[in-house]
Amino acid sequence: MKTLILLFTAAIFIALGNQNQVMAQEITGKEIIEKTYYRPTGDDQEATLEMTLIDSRGNTRERNIKQFTKDFGDVEKSIMFFTAPADVANTSFMNWSYEDGSSDDQWIYLPSLRRVRRISSDDKSDRFMGSDFTYDDLGDRHPDDDEHELLREETIDGKECYVVESTPKDPDYMYSRTVTWIEKDTYIGVQKEFYDEYGDFLKTLTVKEYENIDGFDIITHTEMYDEQRDHRTVMEMKNVKVNTGISDNMFTERMMSRGL
Repeated sequence: MKTLILLFTAAIFIALGNQNQVMAQEITGKEIIEKTYYRPTGDDQEATLEMTLIDSRGNTRERNIKQFTKDFGDVEKSIMFFTAPADVANTSFMNWSYEDGSSDDQWIYLPSLRRVRRISSDDKSDRFMGSDFTYDDLGDRHPDDDEHELLREETIDGKECYVVESTPKDPDYMYSRTVTWIEKDTYIGVQKEFYDEYGDFLKTLTVKEYENIDGFDIITHTEMYDEQRDHRTVMEMKNVKVNTGISDNMFTERMMSRGL
């Protein structure tokens, strides 16, 4: 009888283990990406950014930026004002990302030209202000733009993550695929690998730090490393303020040319 009870108990644990495994596998790659995309970060944010460009010899260049972001419901708008050094001061950049998945609208103001220029779709693969981020990287890629596959679950730097491969539906997109490590607890993409149009490994985006500010998990320190150029860009966000009531008028071409 004891043997039967032990066998019965073991069978229950095996069944529960299989059930848990099935439950863990129920979430799809797209659902994970959607949870990451829609992760709450407040109605608006403002912060100062320190951008550091580091070449293969270790030489550095600094950029100081003031950034504002606001969620309008159907569109999220962000604007950056470069404040230093002198050669980039008064340059500004604006991005509008749409809830319906429409392509982002982007503009840049160059003080030397004294005009706002719209970034065309052909220009979105260009590097932004000499950094390792393209213009497209600065926008929000909508989940419906790619096919997503959950590859595996993996622990990275002590964080339990989903590993999701995203392949663009547009065959002419600048990246052939990306692979993202998404932390299970926060749905923050803590690491992302980019592969170029030929399928070769190009660069890695790593989230070094994030902080809980007023109840929201805010990414405050990232690094983009371009393997092919042996060049990196470090972005540190400081003095972060959430839900301050930023004016709608902040996100206009007029504001870009006027500056802070």
